[in-house]
Amino acid sequence: MAVLPIRKFPDPLLKSPTRNVLKLDDQIKRLIQAMIATMRHYPHCVGLAAPQVGSEYRIAVMDVSGHPKAEKPHGLLVLINPIVMEYGPREKVGREGCMSVPDFTGNVPRAMKLRLRAFDQTGSPQDWTLRGFEAVVAQHEIDHLDGLLFLDRVERVGSDVFRRKTYR
Repeated sequence: MAVLPIRKFPDPLLKSPTRNVLKLDDQIKRLIQAMIATMRHYPHCVGLAAPQVGSEYRIAVMDVSGHPKAEKPHGLLVLINPIVMEYGPREKVGREGCMSVPDFTGNVPRAMKLRLRAFDQTGSPQDWTLRGFEAVVAQHEIDHLDGLLFLDRVERVGSDVFRRKTYR
């Protein structure tokens, strides 16, 4: 499967809300497989949203397995038309980066637990409870689907955004 090019800020598609997938047809299935291949192509990538690869569909893929911050991950998650049903009570500020904003990282407040509803790659409805790093990644990817970047969540741009020192 081909690796798709990553859109970079200020690409206007990154700031546009996506549209729901109405039918899981071959085009959508190919997009999902290409997104998975693209995510896995980049060694430190744990999630990818459709706008980052030029699609306006409400689809994200993520897999935090093997990441040192992940505790009891679910493995590969394909999120079609995801909706956060409930955010956990605890929030934590953590450093985030993004392939679409390659030159910066930022301190972003995120819920450490969430309940998520989405369709999977077979079109079956799923409910997941995500915790810790996996919950953070899901929020980051769903933000992309809503036309938001992690920079939009930073509380103080002057003190919480940092020029990236290394590229992985």
